[in-house]
This record gives sequence, structure tokens and C-alpha cells, in this order.
Amino acid sequence: MSSVGRSSDAILAVDQGTTSTKCVCLSHTGEVLFTTSEPISMLCPRDEWMEQSPLEIAESVQRVLLRSVELCKSVSKHVIGIAISNQRETALAWDRKTGEPLGGAIGWQCRRSEAICRRLFASAELLRRTTGLPLDPLVTASKWNWMLHESEFREQAQSLAKEGRLCLGTVDSWLIFWLTRGAVHATDHTNASRTGLLNLDRLQWDEEMLELFSIPFLALPKVFASAAQFGICSAIDELQGVPIVSAIGDSHAALVAQGPSAAVKATYGTGSSLMAALPTLSPDCSQLARTIAWSTQQGVRYALEGNIAMSGAAVRWAGEFLGLPNPVDDVVALAGTVTDSGGVMFVPAMVGLGAPYWDASARGSIHNLGPWHTSAHLARAAIDAIAFQVADVFEAMEAAAGERLNEVHADGGATRNRGLMQFQADILGRDVLRSQSEELSAVGAGWLGGITLGWWSTMVQPYRTAEPAERFSVQMDAPVREKLRSIWKDAVERTLTRRSA
Repeated sequence: MSSVGRSSDAILAVDQGTTSTKCVCLSHTGEVLFTTSEPISMLCPRDEWMEQSPLEIAESVQRVLLRSVELCKSVSKHVIGIAISNQRETALAWDRKTGEPLGGAIGWQCRRSEAICRRLFASAELLRRTTGLPLDPLVTASKWNWMLHESEFREQAQSLAKEGRLCLGTVDSWLIFWLTRGAVHATDHTNASRTGLLNLDRLQWDEEMLELFSIPFLALPKVFASAAQFGICSAIDELQGVPIVSAIGDSHAALVAQGPSAAVKATYGTGSSLMAALPTLSPDCSQLARTIAWSTQQGVRYALEGNIAMSGAAVRWAGEFLGLPNPVDDVVALAGTVTDSGGVMFVPAMVGLGAPYWDASARGSIHNLGPWHTSAHLARAAIDAIAFQVADVFEAMEAAAGERLNEVHADGGATRNRGLMQFQADILGRDVLRSQSEELSAVGAGWLGGITLGWWSTMVQPYRTAEPAERFSVQMDAPVREKLRSIWKDAVERTLTRRSA
């Protein structure tokens, strides 16, 4: 591999997300040259079930890569590496010999494994101490358990497992397997740390957790550093021989791209994730997840994280509920016609509440409605709910850190909404720094790929090419903030099935 990037070299960084697959082309200096994208559909075969087609995921990646290759040719760029960032916790199973998937890719938001989590409740503390994660249907291992023991293809899965032909993986593993035509079954530390099976102290699959979830060790991928060579592409003729040079979960990749000064970042997407990078593994924390931020051959960075299942998805739901033709855009426009929600609080717990509450049984609720309220107030409440949920996680993160956290670095599609960013700063009482790049997950994966290729030795070097963040400063008076936070917390308390301590 090259030790210095040439001006003609480029990395294609794929970001496979919940609603779309994107591909960003990065130059040898780490700058974004262009972006391509492809929509992805979500299937809901039953209430509380959410899944996607593994083949559609792979085909969407192929399409964005092929378009990107053509664009590279038009600007005289030579692709020398493929990087992957991906939606996390989504669970897949497939036949190692044929590459045929077993059923759908069970989405990270899916709640079908809720009963499994209830049965394992006595082991919740052990799971959290070992893997850093709460016992929740979000955890990938609970979905793999469902595949092996409750799905319609369970007998086939168990038979393949006995033959050593079963592959269990997250989206990154599936894409690596597909791109290498089955030569490599691998994942990285960040994605492995979201499965509920990785021992955070040893950075290995944990035998006790495998037994707890009844997961066969031989079906799991090999665990690599995030910046590593994961194999050679052979599935796409135009990229034959190009190495896969990084893989990382999307929220972790966004933290990489926020740069070394980003103590706390918030990614606003279908769901939201707050993450704070740490030099060492933190003590056990019941309200937040402990996870791996990213890893290179030089070592591992750890993080505290809080996950929110419904943020952008809650805005879409509100738009559909109100019968708006363009659910997201129309909700944003409608919300802009009122100065506030008029006291209406929408707690978007349609698939349960994540951090810091971890109540999988909670369901969405709307509070304080009066006859004077309009659809605009509900639209505004749906947008405000994103900021309130982020503030809840931030508050827990600050308590766990034991110190005041002075600002939040924000990224993701919803950050285009200036009103949301200002309200976020106001309700936090902290400045919010909005990234000027909308593709931070892909960028972070690409920068890690540059580490593998020897283009740079630290993340500081490519970060110098990033545009300065836009700052949103606090404008709300403290008494107003405190009143709104109190009304929100009361609404959450009435939504919880497990009353907060």
C-alpha cells in the first residue's frame, strides 16, 4: 500500500444507512470530491417489525459504487480503496457457501426480540458489565437469537450452523462478504461492540454472552480494527483488486469526522446518537452504553453513548399522521408557522424509549392537548421532541463524565433545520456547533481508510480540510428553559412503563 497519497488517488466511502445508501469520493487530502446516493426501502411485515432486503442493500451499494467509478474517471481519479460506514445493530444471516440470505435484515429499530429480552432479564447486569450495553431489543444478539430459534427459517439456520455454513453479521459484515465474493467474513470493533457479544475488556467475542444468547461462535465474523484491510473487492468488475480499507458504524464514523476537539457529538438521523470519546474504558454506567469509538493498529478509543430510536423518524410519523403529502418537509414548514408548541409535548416512544430510560415497552404519547391547539403545534412538538431527547441523553452523559460539557458538535440530515439547531442550543443551555458537511459518516470511514493506506498518521491531518462549524449560541433565558424541561420530563414520566427512579 502507498505511504503517501498521490493527487490522482481516491477513496470511495460507502455509507449504508436506514433510508439511503451514499457514496462519497475523498481525495488524497481528505476532501469530498462528490457524493452519489440511492434510496433504500423499509419493510414492516407486522406491527413493531422492521426489516430490509439484504439483496437490495447490496445492490444499492453496487449502484452507488458504479456511478462513483464513472465520476472518478471524469475527474481523472484512480480508486485505490473502499471504506464502509453502516447502520448499526441491524442483524443478518446467510449461507456461507451460497451467499443466500436467510430472511430479511432485521432493522435496528425492530422490536420483535422484546420477549427474548424479557426472558433474559436476570442477566441484564452481567450483559452491561461485560459488553457495555443494556438488555434491549436494539442489541443485535437478541435478533440473531430470534433468527435461530423463533423465525420461520430457524431449522435451516440451525442446520447450516451445524455444518459450519451459517454466517451471522451486521451490515458491514454482509457488505464485506458480498464485495469479496464470500472470501472474507469480518467486522470491526465498533460494530462488534454493538452486538451484545463483545467483551469490552478483552476485545473478543465473549463465551458467556454467546451461551446466554445461544449464538454459535463459528457463525460470527472475525473482528478487525476499524482502520484495516478487510479483503479485496472482486464482486464489481470496475473495482477488481481494490482493497476494503476500513469499516465502522455510522455514528462512530461521524465522531471521527467531527475532529479531535469534539468532546461530544450528536448525530441526527432516523434515530439519534450522542457519543463522547474517552481515552480509556469508563466504569459501568446504567443510563448510557459503553462502546468503542474507533480503532486503528495503534490502539482503541472508547466512548459513552446514548441512543435515541425515533428522531427524524418521529417527524416523518407526525407528517404521515397529519396526512401531509411530503411528511418531513411539510412538518418542518408547518412547524415554522408557530413560535412554539403551545405546551404540547410529543414523546416519540413508538418503538420504546432508549437512553437514558431504556424502557422497551413504552409507547408514543401526546400530552397537554387543548381545543385551541392546531396541527402546527403538533408539528412543532415533533421537532422539539428531537431536542428534548438529545438534552436528556446529554444530561446523563454530563453526570457520567462528572464534569460540565461545554458544547455539542452536531451532524446529520436534521441539522439543516436551523430552528431545531437553535432550539437545541437553548434547551441544552450549551452552544451547538453544526458541521458544514452532511456526509460525516462516510467522511469518517474514508479518513480511517486513509490511515490504512498510509496517507496520514492521525485524524488531525485530514480534519484540517474540513470547513469551520456553524455555531448556535444560547438565546433562551434559564427560567424558560427550566420550565420547558420540567414539562417535557413530566410527559416522559407519564409515558414510561417502568417509572424512573
